Amino acid sequence: MTKLTPVLSELKHHAPFTFFGAFTGIVCMLLFRNFSNEANLRLFQVFHPTHVILSAMVTSALYLLYKKKTSVIKLLIIGYFGSVGIATLSDCILPFLGENLLCVSIPTHSHESHETSEVNEPENHEIASVNEHEHGEHKIHLHLGFIEEWYIVNPAAFLGILIAYFLPRTKFPHAGHVLISTWASSFHVLMNTHRELSPQILIGMLFVLFISVWLPCCISDIVFPMLFVKPGEYKTHHHH
Repeated sequence: MTKLTPVLSELKHHAPFTFFGAFTGIVCMLLFRNFSNEANLRLFQVFHPTHVILSAMVTSALYLLYKKKTSVIKLLIIGYFGSVGIATLSDCILPFLGENLLCVSIPTHSHESHETSEVNEPENHEIASVNEHEHGEHKIHLHLGFIEEWYIVNPAAFLGILIAYFLPRTKFPHAGHVLISTWASSFHVLMNTHRELSPQILIGMLFVLFISVWLPCCISDIVFPMLFVKPGEYKTHHHH
């Protein structure tokens, strides 16, 4: 419990700002809801690598600020997995799960017509399933940036580590990374959204965006790098 206390304190401290970030994500969704999937993909390809850079900066900087001595290889490994791994969880995997729970990939009119056909013409169910399969534009897609844009995301992580190596600061990158992560998550959702953004969906998405950013970002920036610093390895003087 002694080790968990500072982590829980940080999660509590970051909750209000993360909620504000989630609200800005909802605003993004409303502003860009009529954009094409391709346009939303392009915006995701901007915000996700930016998130990775900032995350790598914070993770690597915090590790360097507390660790007395470390090798470049170890720094690269911690910085890479602490940024790309957790940014993928935050921007891709958790939003994808939220999209599935809220069924945003199924257009409202398709959902209604599907219910009607089940009541009036049960025999059409098989035909409707085939048509949905053929029209893949409504199929939800988990977009993994480090695989699909490997040439952007992976170099972004190493760039963030390099910046932290020469300028180990954490405050501004952490605040920016919370907002950027929220926006990246929002555009991942928009890429798969094919129905009207009703108040119910927006409330659900507010919760999804909050969880997608709150836990992963705090783990990435605070918990993850400290797992590799033993009590006897702390620097005598450090600053956040």
